[in-house]
Amino acid sequence: MSLEDNIRLIVEELLQELAQEKRHSLNTAPQGSNPDFEEHQPTDLAQVDLQRYLQVPDPNNASFYESMKLSTPARIGVWRCGPRPLTDTLLRFRADHAVAQDSVMGEVADDFPAKYHMVTVQSLCQSKDEFLTRPDLGRKLDVKSLEVLRRECPRGATVQIIVSDGLSSKALEANIPNLLPALIQGLEGMGVKLGTTIFVRSGRVAVMDVIGEELKPEVAVILIGERPGLGTAESMSAYIGYQPRQGMVESERTVVSNIHKGGTPAVEAGAHLASLIKRILDRKLSGVKLEETASY
Repeated sequence: MSLEDNIRLIVEELLQELAQEKRHSLNTAPQGSNPDFEEHQPTDLAQVDLQRYLQVPDPNNASFYESMKLSTPARIGVWRCGPRPLTDTLLRFRADHAVAQDSVMGEVADDFPAKYHMVTVQSLCQSKDEFLTRPDLGRKLDVKSLEVLRRECPRGATVQIIVSDGLSSKALEANIPNLLPALIQGLEGMGVKLGTTIFVRSGRVAVMDVIGEELKPEVAVILIGERPGLGTAESMSAYIGYQPRQGMVESERTVVSNIHKGGTPAVEAGAHLASLIKRILDRKLSGVKLEETASY
């Protein structure tokens, strides 16, 4: 059972206990009290839409309060119980924090790469702890992985697609099924020659430089899980580099972030990335230099 499931069970048990206490107090109340328990039934707090969950009673400006909540996923207007947060506010915070931790520590299923015809390689990180504490090892591939690339991936593709779990396994599981087909279809529709898609376990963004150095594609794009937050644990980013190589600086990468159902949806992101990569191929630039040419 995952950490997320454990936390959710604890939350539900606590809410059930609170509901039972409420029922007991109502059953022992004087005659004439209203035994309406419907609103006290426990709910799955992780499924509550916080942007539409209005906790402040009788706000002075209800319409402004509602519009403010809808404008941001941040935790605002959550009210209080004396100097403390409400119980459901605290429990939801802990539940979302557990989801984020579970995503960071989780692993992509073993059969995931095969579903999308990916060649699997491993960074130099041999454990999750090493991945979190040694970012430098996540940017490199071991000798065995380099041999796999040389044997199974063609050199000189126009675009090399790379996928990596990064800091969120949930991001890949949520977005790749819709994004990757849209991206591939978009690029192939433009006549772009694609390399074999590569999956890197425990990879960091700059592992694309090592792969670029080995396979020499004109453009490489890495789809990688973002660091989870309390708003979502399913956000993914795409980093694109023209002529990827070791020693490439960050300003040479074009980035599209916040790919998730609450940001840029996966299918839309796939289509956008295809057109963006085509623009990079036409301009033969990526990163800051690509944006500098936009005004010309």
